[in-house]
Amino acid sequence: MPRLSDTMEQGTLSRWLKHEGDQIHKGDAIAEIETDKAVMELEAYDEGQLTRTLVTEGTTVPIGTPVALIGEDVATESTPTPNVTAAGTASLAEAAAPAAPPAPPIPEPPYEATAPQADSQGEVRASPLARRLAREHGLDIEAIPGSGPGGRVVHADVEQAIADRGAPPAAAPWPAAPGPAALSPSAPLRRRPPAPTPAVGEEVDEIPISRIRLLTAERLIHSVRQAPHFYLTSVVDAEPLLAFRAETNAYLGEHADHISVNDLIVKACATVLRSHPELNASWGCTSIQRYRRIHIGIAVALDDGLTVPVIHDADRKPLTEIAREAHSLAEKAGTGHLSIDEITGGTFTVSNLGPYGIDHFTAVINPPQAAILAVGAAHPEPVVRDGQVVAGTVMALTLSIDHRVLDGATGAVFLADLKSLLEQPLRIVV
Repeated sequence: MPRLSDTMEQGTLSRWLKHEGDQIHKGDAIAEIETDKAVMELEAYDEGQLTRTLVTEGTTVPIGTPVALIGEDVATESTPTPNVTAAGTASLAEAAAPAAPPAPPIPEPPYEATAPQADSQGEVRASPLARRLAREHGLDIEAIPGSGPGGRVVHADVEQAIADRGAPPAAAPWPAAPGPAALSPSAPLRRRPPAPTPAVGEEVDEIPISRIRLLTAERLIHSVRQAPHFYLTSVVDAEPLLAFRAETNAYLGEHADHISVNDLIVKACATVLRSHPELNASWGCTSIQRYRRIHIGIAVALDDGLTVPVIHDADRKPLTEIAREAHSLAEKAGTGHLSIDEITGGTFTVSNLGPYGIDHFTAVINPPQAAILAVGAAHPEPVVRDGQVVAGTVMALTLSIDHRVLDGATGAVFLADLKSLLEQPLRIVV
């Protein structure tokens, strides 16, 4: 199991594309891997016969875990099978010892956290986000009961432990005092309220939560709780932008990738960020990190979640290249073929619900970034021109900002400059 993203600690083998006995060539896609960011293909590192698959479909394993054997005369008996727990998570057994069969699941009382469970190496199973939050608040992850599958400690468990200890979940704005003692294993945990039950006679469909949906939820909950959001909205006269787009596409002809409104907004954001590096930043433990390069993420909706492919160095690329790259990234996102480089490194994100007819919305910041731009649909609305009320076309832009990183005035100037650029779109390309 390779590391397919900068935040990946484990991956789920969603589907085998090759089967035992198949001849494998270097670079062949042999399986689909679901990570914390997207579904990607696992490519073969070498050539030979796929002699054995070590991990079943739907199993989650840590990075570095063998998932298959490729070769001509591989002694499969000498390679231990990863030890799979009842929760579907695997870990490497000791090299010299065969893998132990999975223990039967222990019934758990509903809505109660259980004692944290350890894997075969003695390490408590916890999500990466839960571990980081526990470290930030001086909590011992081993002392926090887990409510996830098989006793896995998740982000909500750590938040609960913080609340029970009396510490605020958000990072303190002043220099931190010496960390408090770790939570005692006997510390009481508040009982979680039961899930709402349907009315008598009402039918309910249980929809399994995909790994992408689960990890997206954890990241966005972390963003809302840790980053104090504030929002700025500006209404743009969209008529010059739409006219410029139509003229540009007519000039490019049928054989080129047509420019979308979102392409123009991505290019405009990248251009304005040059003059406002305060927004091209993130909050660090001891410093604010300002990025010298501008990489714009574009939010793409999937059937089972959300992914944010990245256009790197967007300020240095011509509009036509941004359009071509955005089109390619959206197609790859839909088919699960995004590479590691294409989903990492973003410094600012654009989320556009205009194509769905949404006039205005606010977006959750994509951590660890400091800001995200929500783009609404261009729609008709009365406007005042030269003292007269006339029919016009407007578009709402809403900027979500991490107040730890910058203040309202800085965000307001950025949004004003972006509005000015979009209302004079020729400046975007010159």
